[in-house]
Amino acid sequence: MDKKIDILKLINQNFLVAVVRGASAEEAYNDAIACIAGGIKTIELTYTVPSADSVIKKLKEKYQSHNDIIIGAGTILDEVSTRLAILAGADFIVGPNFNKKIALISNLYQRPYIPGCMTTTEITTALSYGSDIVKVFPGNVLGTEFVKSILGPIPNANLMPTGGVDMNNISDWVEAGVAAVGIGSNLVGPGKDGDFDLVKENAQKYVSKLKSNNPVKL
Repeated sequence: MDKKIDILKLINQNFLVAVVRGASAEEAYNDAIACIAGGIKTIELTYTVPSADSVIKKLKEKYQSHNDIIIGAGTILDEVSTRLAILAGADFIVGPNFNKKIALISNLYQRPYIPGCMTTTEITTALSYGSDIVKVFPGNVLGTEFVKSILGPIPNANLMPTGGVDMNNISDWVEAGVAAVGIGSNLVGPGKDGDFDLVKENAQKYVSKLKSNNPVKL
């Protein structure tokens, strides 16, 4: 069984990726649980969260019997953090930029590596190093027209915008042909005030909105 392919399929099938930050490990953990309760089954737990690896491990243990729920590590900047995240059980690795060493270690352990890119050169370099999904970052700066322009000459690129994705424009991103979307503060923002019920409601709204669209399947 190819673990990497299975994870990639789930990222695409789930389509919505909750980008969970948080001032504390507890806040991030509760944000993630609220997102999952609301129907979002892919969590990107960023390494800006204190003790991020322990939170990933805790989430993996909690949902170990749920084959459709995947927990990844985000804001990964170096190969040491990559290895720690994988040891904690991270299903995939996300970074704000492309890093060759992270690509190689992720491939070695059959984990999808989703680097942040914003030029054709960065995107094609990431593809050549085995990044089957590339993060369009920052999405709010690049926009949907960037995605359409990239998919013209590079139709094999599976793109995941992060930053600026919200309820008002998610349909535009789907129409542009992305493979998944990363959703951050406008999803989990209420968690800063301890309102995890609202985080759950936000997740439910995104899931409902997605059902009215036709995401691109890998």
